[in-house]
Amino acid sequence: MSTAHFNFTLGGNPLDLDRIRGVLVRLEDTIIFSLIERAQFAHNPKLYQRGAFPELKELGFEGSMLDWFLKETESFHAKARRYTSPDEYPFTPIDQLPPPLLKPVQYPKILYPNKVNANPSIYSFYTKHIVPRITRQATLELASLKRAAGIIGDDEYEDDGNYGSAGVIDMEVLMHISKRVHYGKFVAESKFLSDPAAFVPHIVKPNPDALAALITKPEVERRLLERLRKKALVYAQGFTPDGEPSGQPSKIDVDGVVELYENYIIPLTREVEVDYLLVRLEGLSKQEIDDLAAGKKPETPKS
Repeated sequence: MSTAHFNFTLGGNPLDLDRIRGVLVRLEDTIIFSLIERAQFAHNPKLYQRGAFPELKELGFEGSMLDWFLKETESFHAKARRYTSPDEYPFTPIDQLPPPLLKPVQYPKILYPNKVNANPSIYSFYTKHIVPRITRQATLELASLKRAAGIIGDDEYEDDGNYGSAGVIDMEVLMHISKRVHYGKFVAESKFLSDPAAFVPHIVKPNPDALAALITKPEVERRLLERLRKKALVYAQGFTPDGEPSGQPSKIDVDGVVELYENYIIPLTREVEVDYLLVRLEGLSKQEIDDLAAGKKPETPKS
């Protein structure tokens, strides 16, 4: 389960925007490749239906198969202290996960204390909107094969029975998207520290639209989408043994990948950034807030 990582224990400034940008660019590659893998299987909506598998009910688990994958995997990862890292957020409620077996890592103070978590929204839009879109071709091919075998009507669509393979990939995609979206907190903290006086008035008198305007760079987003499309077009190609494009159909709906970023990941990241900023002054004294409003920059987030 590969993804983009930043080693917070090696020094350097984790809030440096160039470093953050490097992580986000690597995550683009990880997300695209994972989506290509998921596109090889049909929709398999049974994966996302609560109570659809009697085998899980017998275990006393009432959620969906994907919920079960997440719970089991995140339980193991929690024991290895994955969710003590400032850039990791489980989909399973943290109080339902076991404590770490390893001693805690002493991470530097990076983010201001907050409870902003977009995972429920990520889970919903991925399973309800993205999966049906990127698996459309595989689902149609499955239906054609089923019709040839005499299976018609509702039974000919959507389900190829590859619940394990599809579910594992779904889980990986969700974790990658979660990291990408929650990295918005690092972006927000970096921009806040660079010019706190610009943000403080819109936090003291909450103005989400003004905060969004301060952190939004339309030109950066335009270049991101162009870069993403180019990557997806290349990665979705088939290649001959000599490394030349094979001319075979694309492995994934490239427009669907771009749409994922344009309509979901980018707006949701912005929401995370704004929600983080709205709690950025909680617990500070009036003097500390006045100092920030006057342009005094804090050394580190308060723990």
